[in-house]
Amino acid sequence: MDRKNFIKKGLMGTGMFITSAAIGDVMKNDIDEIKELEPLGFNHLPNPESFVMENTVLHKSATRGHANHGWLDSHHTFSFANYHNPDRMHFGVLRVLNDDRVDAGMGFGKHPHDNMEIISIPLEGDLEHQDSMGNVAVIKKGDIQAMSAGTGIYHSEFNKNKDKLTKFLQIWVYPNKKNVTPRYDQISLDENQRHNKLQQILSPNADDAGVWIHQDAWFHLGKFDKGFATEYKLKKQGNGIYAFVIKGDFNIGTIALNERDGLGIWDTKAIAIEALSENAEILLMEVPMAL
Repeated sequence: MDRKNFIKKGLMGTGMFITSAAIGDVMKNDIDEIKELEPLGFNHLPNPESFVMENTVLHKSATRGHANHGWLDSHHTFSFANYHNPDRMHFGVLRVLNDDRVDAGMGFGKHPHDNMEIISIPLEGDLEHQDSMGNVAVIKKGDIQAMSAGTGIYHSEFNKNKDKLTKFLQIWVYPNKKNVTPRYDQISLDENQRHNKLQQILSPNADDAGVWIHQDAWFHLGKFDKGFATEYKLKKQGNGIYAFVIKGDFNIGTIALNERDGLGIWDTKAIAIEALSENAEILLMEVPMAL
């Protein structure tokens, strides 16, 4: 399918439910259920909040969608829940990039997903996961979690701590196979392996480094000294890459990025990366630009 004709139903039957860690069952949805969305192209509609150049789209941190529900403070790079921006539906198969802060003891009660690859990257604190497959696990900074929703799964996520925030990135990627058997994967990584290098945290291959998903996507994390420069070479022709700055400042080519900025690039074989601040952290997500 041509990427400019990439039209797909986005989020089907997916809601978010608030509850405390002491209650594990479904509760009333206090956040509007996510509506079905029609992604348009790959975000080339003119919009003053998105700076589109020949083969790049820049999303500054302050232009993201924002929802503060008290217990949950969430920033949305792409349309999500009550934040709907037709210019920011997705980047290729990258559908959701949420930057979440969850209050102590609070979280998302049991809720459903299907036909989506869901990746969680903790930045601070602990997040407890339970699902309808019987998995019970806690993920913390340094861990990566991946879940293939496939034919359908229920799960819940809670801040495990009673006295501090949990911060994490939740990422949704359209799969290249529908109605697969649901699966859960979690690994712990050595964060020292990303000092002045790009550490692979996700791939399409079960035997490769990191977790794996049903998509030709590769994710990397890096933590760099000020002035350190490197290059990332894309692994598959036709893929694009979305860079998200977790901490500090970077140059991607000639484009300056600050904390929580995002930059999508397509029609390229490689990107140049330079850290402009000490202990700068970045997430790179290489994804297909069309299904």
